[in-house]
Amino acid sequence: MLIGELAERAGTSTRTLRYYEAHGLVHPQRSANGYRVYDEAELRVVREIRALLDVGFGLDDVRPFVACLRAGNASGDVCPDSVLVLRRKLAEVDEYLDRLGAVRQQLHTQLTHAIAHREETCPRRRASAP
Repeated sequence: MLIGELAERAGTSTRTLRYYEAHGLVHPQRSANGYRVYDEAELRVVREIRALLDVGFGLDDVRPFVACLRAGNASGDVCPDSVLVLRRKLAEVDEYLDRLGAVRQQLHTQLTHAIAHREETCPRRRASAP
């Protein structure tokens, strides 16, 4: 298939496919007239790349998954290098969640104090306060 068909089937743009190619993630064949030609395996690779990027992986993080697919595996996440990336990414997400939990707690405490202070200093507003 040509680049336009691959882009359509993968839900991306031809520009994005050329970007992936420039970064060594996609490997088209070249026809006699120089057109990029892709097979079904490249479609699978592009879908894997898109799925990983959609959940926050960077291009360098995607490389082990692509290599795993190219090695003939049914999934890009079954190889040891892919598992390492998944573990690292999960640890990053856990760290973000911990930080967000702390921020949420701080905001909740600040809001509670603000409401209590408002009720102490503005008693007439207490009846209309939510």
